[in-house]
Amino acid sequence: MLKILSPFGPKIAKLRFSNQLIKKINHEVDKISTNKSLASKLDYSKKLVGQVRQEISLPKSFIKKNLENIISKNIKEFINKSLGKKLKTVKIKNFWVVRQFSNEYNPIHFHDGHISGVGYLKVPKFSTSKKKYLKTNGTIDFINGSRMFLSDSIHNHLPKVGDVLLFPNYLMHTVYPFSTKGERRSFSFNVEIDKQIADIFSR
Repeated sequence: MLKILSPFGPKIAKLRFSNQLIKKINHEVDKISTNKSLASKLDYSKKLVGQVRQEISLPKSFIKKNLENIISKNIKEFINKSLGKKLKTVKIKNFWVVRQFSNEYNPIHFHDGHISGVGYLKVPKFSTSKKKYLKTNGTIDFINGSRMFLSDSIHNHLPKVGDVLLFPNYLMHTVYPFSTKGERRSFSFNVEIDKQIADIFSR
C-alpha cells in the first residue's frame, strides 16, 4: 500500500515491493555482477556520483517484463494522491543498481527526469553507537531548504529490504557509509511523466 509522506515541502511516497520481485531483481543482479563481460557492458558508474563498488544498469527487457507495470502503477497513484491528477505518460528513463560496501557512500546529489525512486534489495545490519551522529550509518537523508521553526530540512530513512521511496527528481539526497561487513544493495530509477503536469509553469 502506497503511503504519502510530507515531512517538508516536496512529497515522498513510501511503498513496498513483494519478496518475489526483490528475489527476481537480486537474481538478475547476481547474474550480471558475476559475469565480467556482462558487468562491463552494463556498467553505469561513469554516469553517477556514487563512491561505491559497483553500479550497473539492468537490461531493458528485464525492466519491461518485471518492473515497468508496477512502477507506472505506483507513480500514477503517487501523482493522483498528491495532486488529484491522472497521468497518461510514465516513461522509465533509466534504472540502475548500486552495490555499496563498508566505508563507501553516495554524496549529496539530485536526479534527472520528473519522478525518481530508490528501493532496497539487500541491507546488512548497520553498527550503531551511543553517539547520536553515528545512527545515520547506512541510511539515506533527503534534504530540502534550511531548518526553521516548525520546518525540518532533513528526512532520514533507515532502509529495509523491499522498501521503495518515490520523490521529485530535484530533491537532494545522500547515502551514508557504514562500517559493518556485507552489501547494501539498492536500485534507483528516473521517470518522465506528462509535461503539462510536471511543469508548474504550464498550468
